[in-house]
Amino acid sequence: MSLIHGKFLPMSAVAQLAGVGVRRGNRWILDNVDLDVVDGQRWVLVGPNGAGKTTLLQVLGAQLHPTVGLVEILDEILGAVDVFELRPRIGMASSALAHRIPESEHIGNIVVSAAWAVVGRWREAYDDQDLARAGVLLEQMGLVGMVDRTWGTLSEGERKRVEIARALMTDPELLLLDEPAAGLDLAGREQLVEVLSAIFSDPDAPASVLVTHHLEEIPAGVTHALVMKGGRIVAAGPVETTLTSEVLSGAFDMPLTVNHADGRWNARAAH
Repeated sequence: MSLIHGKFLPMSAVAQLAGVGVRRGNRWILDNVDLDVVDGQRWVLVGPNGAGKTTLLQVLGAQLHPTVGLVEILDEILGAVDVFELRPRIGMASSALAHRIPESEHIGNIVVSAAWAVVGRWREAYDDQDLARAGVLLEQMGLVGMVDRTWGTLSEGERKRVEIARALMTDPELLLLDEPAAGLDLAGREQLVEVLSAIFSDPDAPASVLVTHHLEEIPAGVTHALVMKGGRIVAAGPVETTLTSEVLSGAFDMPLTVNHADGRWNARAAH
């Protein structure tokens, strides 16, 4: 529920998954997953390698149909909707996109071309409002004056922030981020976490789901957490009561101590 002008109004569901499973060969990558993502929520998905986090994000992004179960995204049932009409309403940043971008492509083109769901400009027409929005997003990502830089000249941290700017270009109703801090050094990670904290703390930002392996990469503003292991949900709910030492120790099969201080999370082996 949300409080608006003194009245409680129901929060609208952005994504609902019921009994979702994804099977490859004889193996279930996702197994009986139930999840409700509501407008205004910021989720983080945590778990070891092979837990099914990226597969779940692909389902949420209408990039992958489940083997079994029901998936409703933005009031549309997956399997009964044209995904090419649904996907532009979802902003997604992942390494799969980064590998498709030519080294010579200009940064401004990478961001603005999201409006046509293509990578880089070709013969599409963009109005001044599109170009202005791309510029504003790059500024918000700390990339002022880089609109004419090429993809090949950027650091890994700069590339990650360009991907997020592109994901936000269409003013999406759902934002999905697949390990955005992967491969970054300490400075790059902290710059990215600062940017994501500003996005996640903005009440006008879209409902969001962030996948990460490391608690240190969780930005401020995250409201809910989902912990996975072996394709199944171990725990899900408000972040403060879900990311506990007990839950994460079970998910990662080792004793861990989880701490949350000054808005940041961390985990280390318990001794």
